[in-house]
Amino acid sequence: MLSFSDDSDMFTRRCVWVNGPVIVGAGPSGLAVAAGLKDEGVPFVILDRADCIASLWQKRTYDRLKLHLPKQFCQLPKFPFPEHYPEYPTKKQFVDYLESYARRFEINPRFNESVESAKYDESCRLWRVKTVSAGGDEVEYICQWLVVATGENAERLVPEMEGLKEFGGEVIHACDYKSGESFRGKKVVVVGCGNSGMEISLDLCNHDAKPSMVVRSSVHILPREMFGKSTFELAMFMLRWLPLWFVDKILLVLAWMILGNIEKFGLKRPSVGPLKLKNTRGKTPVLDIGALAKIRSGEIQVVPEIKRFSCGGTAEFVDGEKLEFDTVVLATGYCSNVPFWLQESEFFSKNGFPRETFPNGWKGKAGLYAVGFTRRGISGASADAQKIAQDITNAWKDDLNKKKLKVPTHRRCISTF
Repeated sequence: MLSFSDDSDMFTRRCVWVNGPVIVGAGPSGLAVAAGLKDEGVPFVILDRADCIASLWQKRTYDRLKLHLPKQFCQLPKFPFPEHYPEYPTKKQFVDYLESYARRFEINPRFNESVESAKYDESCRLWRVKTVSAGGDEVEYICQWLVVATGENAERLVPEMEGLKEFGGEVIHACDYKSGESFRGKKVVVVGCGNSGMEISLDLCNHDAKPSMVVRSSVHILPREMFGKSTFELAMFMLRWLPLWFVDKILLVLAWMILGNIEKFGLKRPSVGPLKLKNTRGKTPVLDIGALAKIRSGEIQVVPEIKRFSCGGTAEFVDGEKLEFDTVVLATGYCSNVPFWLQESEFFSKNGFPRETFPNGWKGKAGLYAVGFTRRGISGASADAQKIAQDITNAWKDDLNKKKLKVPTHRRCISTF
């Protein structure tokens, strides 16, 4: 291992040369890139701040979670799901699959290393990635290529809500919600009506809690399946032959036939079609797995936006109604954390996503790459991962051939195969 220090970090930070890329993030996206590099014999180091792979799935999801899309759309490159898995694998099955994936390609992330900063050094044309471990040890990785694989859901989003701190009852984010078992008989207000908000409300209902779901804006709700086929699979098939706007119209007509008029329950549909909305704003349509039936029966109450909270567990809504609750669950989503550690503004925008949209947002300049930011789930991440692995492989082999023409130097490096 080669260690050295610059003037500012003399004797305080260990520096390590990586003879290949540094991949930040050991979720599905980072694992997919690592597997592609492994197949080509390219060394790499993969870093993660957590103590396990796919920490979002393992530690920040609710127990009843299943993949929303059929397994064939969620598998990583070069490694299909086991045949005995159901069409919609459970959370545990998906985590088991990812751990098998890491074992299959001998991917060994460096856990408990949080990236504090990453900056391209123009003078030496290398990336400097500074990390700190759980124990406080600091390391600086020096590399030619940097793969940002921290994804779209790195940090919880907690909106500013008047009076929330004075609410008096329990307040949790969806990432801390596991099961409705501990909420039996309690009045729970779920803020958010996306897939998480809908599923948490359903889970609360199934555990005899009394959920109210806040619908602050319009939302597309589609049945998970249409005519025995996955709605997503059906949409992808139609897009081969028909323009997106026409597929949107077909989906909405079929949804109306199957689900009926949902607006009378306080669920207003956006004026933009579900696929176009997903492509342009990254807003995923809700795939219903039973919550809508509970809304129809009144077991899940739909309420408008909350104006303010007050002590005593009271929530006042924009229509003037006041209700008391025991618990608030914030199903308000997640955001990218890239702006907090990556010192770069040309490729990534302020919201932590690449400025270029899919399929052009995977490669920046100076050896910078992004994977898992397509807003197209695991299938989009897998497609980008394969392109990134191949691009780095080509550059690495070209660099290796050039070095063979020069006088070899004796330099030990740290890298992972």
